[in-house]
Amino acid sequence: MTEINPADTAWVLLSAALVMLMTPAVGFFYGGLVRKKNVLSVIMQSLFVLALISVQWVLWGYSLAFGPDIGGLIGGLQAFALSGVGLEPNPDYSATIPNQAFMVFQMMFAVITPALITGAFAERMKFKSFVLFTLLWSTLVYDPMAHWVWGVGGWLRQMGALDFAGGTVVHISSGVSALVVALVLGRRLGLGEESMDPHDATMAVLGAVLLWFGWFGFNAGSALAANGLAVSAFVVTNTAAAMAALTWMTVSWAHKGRPSVLGAAAGAVAGLVAITPASGFVTVQGSILIGLGAGVLCYFAVQLKGKLGVDDALDVWGVHGVGGTWGAIATGLFATVAINEAGANGLFFGDPSLVWKQLVAVVVCWAYAAAATWLILKAIDATFGLRVAEREEVLGLDATQHGEVAYRP
Repeated sequence: MTEINPADTAWVLLSAALVMLMTPAVGFFYGGLVRKKNVLSVIMQSLFVLALISVQWVLWGYSLAFGPDIGGLIGGLQAFALSGVGLEPNPDYSATIPNQAFMVFQMMFAVITPALITGAFAERMKFKSFVLFTLLWSTLVYDPMAHWVWGVGGWLRQMGALDFAGGTVVHISSGVSALVVALVLGRRLGLGEESMDPHDATMAVLGAVLLWFGWFGFNAGSALAANGLAVSAFVVTNTAAAMAALTWMTVSWAHKGRPSVLGAAAGAVAGLVAITPASGFVTVQGSILIGLGAGVLCYFAVQLKGKLGVDDALDVWGVHGVGGTWGAIATGLFATVAINEAGANGLFFGDPSLVWKQLVAVVVCWAYAAAATWLILKAIDATFGLRVAEREEVLGLDATQHGEVAYRP
């Protein structure tokens, strides 16, 4: 019988705590970027997701994602309410740590993913519709995709697609869904006619830095052990984030004539997103190129969104959708078994087939996330409505949805 390794267990629990911190960090990052009449509503969405999905994951989310495989598509409900998920190791997922340690680590991934989407519908969605959307989306989109990619028997895992810490499962799913939400909801009132500038850039930068900090648990923790692979993932995560921050800032400086503080913060997040699927498979040199690509591609994706008139309020698609897509493809380019024997060699290490597997995973995840999100939104809109009334939007969601304000006169 496999024995529990205390060092591995301690590292995974610490990593789970780091990833948990990322969800309120998203709240502060997004909260600083909206107008002051909506800051509490945005922070509340992240706080509420943390509570809601923690319970959903314990009851049925974990079982759907990591329960016994059903046709490569979904897990069974044998682990409903953590039935059979105890303190002993699980050879399929957690060979040296308690099964519940793996469960709670994965819980924090399930929590942050729908929280990322909230940036797309900031300042205009009804709170009760947000609650229902989050619950349905997590159950019908996140949980199946997590099983496809990470679950034993999942069809993308069986095909050989690689995703170390969530480029497809977390970032493509949330980024593409964010684009669909923005298109279905429509633009904010007054967009292009009145100021929509961030109300507190310092809050946003603090949120971004906390995300960077928590991301070490996100990526290095996905090694599920206190070992060399965790160290490698830690180093490439920091390197890609730094390179993308420098790149985004430089590109925006050349484009707009000023080195943007918020641009540097957004670039760091883009680099973190892009390195996520590759972090357990690539060298430091590969991470520099991944960060460089993320800084360029995500910056211009955000510019494109603005030109097309899509009101993805806080650039979730440009940063997470495009960044996750680049990261997944880049894994197919730069992965090497010299870093992780359980991975594969990518194009630049002699095996072009991995690129095609990554492209299949990208296309499938884009298509499924978009279609499922659209259906969920249309169902909610037909029953409860999605968007607040015009008067409520003008007054701000803090006062009209929550009866509280962040700042007193």
